[in-house]
Amino acid sequence: MSEAPEAIVATILNDLAPLKGVRVIAAMSGGVDSSVMAVLLKEAGVDVVGVFLNVWDYSRDDVSGHGSCCSLEDSYDARRVADHIGIPFYAMDMRDEFRRDVIDPFIQDYETGRTPNPCERCNRFVKFGSLLDAADQLEARFVATGHYVQRRDAADGIHIFKGSDSRKDQSYFLATTSRKQAERILFPVGGLEKDDTRMLARYFKLATAEKHESQDICFIPAGDRIAFLKREGATAGFMAGDIVNAQGTILGRHQGIAHFTLGQRKGLGLPDGPWHVVALDGTTARVVVAHPEDALISEVEVGDVSWIRQPDIGERITAKVRYQMHPAACSLQPEGDNLHLAFDKPQKPTAPGQVAAFYAGDELLGGGIVSKIC
Repeated sequence: MSEAPEAIVATILNDLAPLKGVRVIAAMSGGVDSSVMAVLLKEAGVDVVGVFLNVWDYSRDDVSGHGSCCSLEDSYDARRVADHIGIPFYAMDMRDEFRRDVIDPFIQDYETGRTPNPCERCNRFVKFGSLLDAADQLEARFVATGHYVQRRDAADGIHIFKGSDSRKDQSYFLATTSRKQAERILFPVGGLEKDDTRMLARYFKLATAEKHESQDICFIPAGDRIAFLKREGATAGFMAGDIVNAQGTILGRHQGIAHFTLGQRKGLGLPDGPWHVVALDGTTARVVVAHPEDALISEVEVGDVSWIRQPDIGERITAKVRYQMHPAACSLQPEGDNLHLAFDKPQKPTAPGQVAAFYAGDELLGGGIVSKIC
């Protein structure tokens, strides 16, 4: 917490000054980050319209939705903040789009042995897809979110950088955002530390100032992924099968590949460990494991690639293929519509379905979805 709230607010409002009078959709999730984002835009004289996305029917679940995001409780909190700062507020029913673009692929991935990333798909298709369509209907030039990433405009266009708070940086989840989408997205809190965001929430007396962060997947607020998949009828992911090593030697049995994720090392119950899950076969229901030294990866194939800025020839590139991974030096080679990513040094395993994010220093260049471990 380096400065007084008045000084921090003054700096941000100066940066937002060119947006005075411009209509902006504030994507309000009911959390502290998006609440502070909305009030900063309002203070800057922006024509702010608060929008909450109703993506899931929490009456299906024997939980309140607390601890997730986008729940009924969150909708109530978002409306309270909008009323407090004096902006119009709308709740949009996005359940059909969310089912099509996030839930159904999530279930399909677990049935086929991939490891889905629902937050990435929600950002790409719902928040920065359907919400931008809604912005057009409301004649808004931009959509603003509470993500911890930074946007900088230059003569050659926009550039997206990691958030100032390295602990909260969310650039990885925006790696598949297209340049066309990114041109219309604002990130007013991306230059803040998380502690400063909470300080500003208290300064503006927002109802969400002390609210805990969401931890669970929003449509599995109780955290029980297996119960959710079974309830949704994911039968193929629960066929019993063998656990084998790379040579095909049977080491044990399991009750369905949906119980596992690639890279998993806990709960395997195998002798002569430690072991890592290195492959899941949805056709044969086999789980393949390897010892840690044999589980490292050097190359992956990446599909569905989007660029915010394509790298220059000879530019040093790093990539991360897991959220908690530190970006590592790599090279990229086109292979048809996909990219072949080769790390300079072997890395801990990732899984098909996960995001591969590409960087040049702290700048997010783009990314895609891991389709195969080579």
